[in-house]
Amino acid sequence: MNYVPDSMKPPRRRTLHEELTQRLRDLIIHGELPPGAKVPEMELCEAYDVSRTPLREALKVLASEGLVVLEPNRGARVSRITQEDLDELFPVMGALEALAGELACQNITPAELGEIRAHHAAMLDRYRAGDLGGYYAANQKIHEGILNAARNPTLTAHYRALSARVQRARYVANTTPARWVQAVEEHERIIEHLSARDGAKLATTLRQHLENKLRAVSQSLAGQAAGTA
Repeated sequence: MNYVPDSMKPPRRRTLHEELTQRLRDLIIHGELPPGAKVPEMELCEAYDVSRTPLREALKVLASEGLVVLEPNRGARVSRITQEDLDELFPVMGALEALAGELACQNITPAELGEIRAHHAAMLDRYRAGDLGGYYAANQKIHEGILNAARNPTLTAHYRALSARVQRARYVANTTPARWVQAVEEHERIIEHLSARDGAKLATTLRQHLENKLRAVSQSLAGQAAGTA
């Protein structure tokens, strides 16, 4: 039997369960199902042409990720974003990002580095165009590329279990022009340290990147709360 390396195998197709879970996850992350909203199960079943069984299985996954709260006999509700949750979540994600950076500097291939640089260039294009959604998409591909280059399945599993909550906080919060400039500058340093294979500096920059993001999200949420008081 001929051995085929994983990198040469065709990508595994998503199952219905995985596809449905990701679609619901995206609705929550992008704020189309806002914090505190009741999940409209019947409407979603009709929209995606599925029965309630796969939908509820998907909601169980999202509940395990902290994106929804399952209410006995009342369906599901999108979880609210609280400062306490953010203070707990972001330091953990910062540690995971830092470790991913260190390992990526040890294991990344020239092809992987080239791909991450291409995502960075695309991100800068979206930044110059003022396209926040496109910027976020390219931004996420950079972080995913670093995570994949780390070559650590355990790290990847823990990262993915928390990343949706970080992405949601980013989308819900308002991004100020000053924070956007700061984030771009941080990404320039991320690419610089990754290219130099400097794990220590990359780890420090990635952790600081998350700390600054937490500060920006916290300020935005505080402003929103004051506006509704």
